[in-house]
Amino acid sequence: MSPIEPVQILSEETIYQGSLIDLKRERVRLPNGKETTREVVVHPQVVVMIPVLDDGRLLLIRQYRDAIRKETLEVPAGGIDDGETPEQAVRREMKEETGYSVGSLQAMTSFYSSPGFTTELMHLFLCQGLQPGTPTEPDDQIEPALLSLDEVMSRVWDGTIVDAKTILSLALYRLQDGRG
Repeated sequence: MSPIEPVQILSEETIYQGSLIDLKRERVRLPNGKETTREVVVHPQVVVMIPVLDDGRLLLIRQYRDAIRKETLEVPAGGIDDGETPEQAVRREMKEETGYSVGSLQAMTSFYSSPGFTTELMHLFLCQGLQPGTPTEPDDQIEPALLSLDEVMSRVWDGTIVDAKTILSLALYRLQDGRG
């Protein structure tokens, strides 16, 4: 198998700068010599958590997602602040979104959410030894949902859970858990 050649970037400009994302337009030359334009959503790295209670139930969150105009059931996730390690971000985000403190965490893998158009890299962690508390994020409307792995997987299959990072995270957890 021969290597795939990267495109040659001829020019790039930031056409939008937002509080969460930037949008770049790139003029590129393809390996066949053709020139074209690409748009890239520049997004910071994030952490994704699979919180598992001592009794084996999973802690998911319900929240409204404006982009799709509906409520979702998801694993908790959030941004990595400047100067923060992914592990520090996990502990902060869990406290902010769910109120739970994390006892132990295990890095599972990292993946790009949609590499066809965004730079967003997600770092997946298994969180255990959870201690309940009060969420510290004042702006989010998030409701915790405690479900068994079987209940969660049932919600994946019936179309209730539609978030890709959640589906992938749960599938990886199920495989690691030995019930794949």
